[in-house]
Amino acid sequence: MQNAGKWVNLLLLIGGAGLVLLPLGVVLLASLETPSSPGRLTWANYQEAWHRGNFLLAFANSTLVALGVTALQVFTSALGGYALARLRFPGRQTLLLVVLATLVIPFQMLVIPIFLVLKWGHLLDTYGALILPTAASGFGIFLMRQYFMTIPVELEEAATLDGASRWQILWLVMLPLARPALATLCLFAIVGEWNDLFKPLVFTTRPELQTVQLALATFHEQFTSNWSVLMAGVVIATLPVVLLFIAGQRQFIRGIATTGIKN
Repeated sequence: MQNAGKWVNLLLLIGGAGLVLLPLGVVLLASLETPSSPGRLTWANYQEAWHRGNFLLAFANSTLVALGVTALQVFTSALGGYALARLRFPGRQTLLLVVLATLVIPFQMLVIPIFLVLKWGHLLDTYGALILPTAASGFGIFLMRQYFMTIPVELEEAATLDGASRWQILWLVMLPLARPALATLCLFAIVGEWNDLFKPLVFTTRPELQTVQLALATFHEQFTSNWSVLMAGVVIATLPVVLLFIAGQRQFIRGIATTGIKN
């Protein structure tokens, strides 16, 4: 009976995975087709998509923005999460509620004040306009706070007895123990920035600042009549994110699984 249940669960999982992967398979197959000869597969669509879409520049810009945002989010989330997890100060719970409230506010609602601030700081049409608006993350602060709550306080007390300061405890004790949460935060930040179209569309106009998603949007306008080349561009834009998730999936799952709801 147990073996039958396992087989049923396995079949359900395979069926679910097939439903998820089916659209990706359709896109991949469409990217290899030759419009003039249906049924014939070719890699020429990828070469044409890479050169006409200027993906080399777009990849460089998206990578720079994603790494910059990720570094700043790790820094701000580590500081904010540690303060909310360990420090005792008036209004701590209220501040935590404010951080959680930011998770339900769409970024689009803040675009006008952010645009005005960037304009005041002469940051429009710069990398700063793509990095600074998401340099801090309410999700990242909450994630790190929850993970820090799972780390025994005794480790910090032992470090304090050895003469370590709060800063040293955070960077030399807490963060090395919080690698799964950091990996999860980095993965979310990189994927979010890589797939972001809104910021480059609103805050930049210079072609040299074009990111992958912006290139893909303009690419769509150019090649709507050639779906094979368009699908090749979609695969090129998506492949780095898929490879990143495959490489970091263990740390990602561990970070999510060990980050529970703690007061």
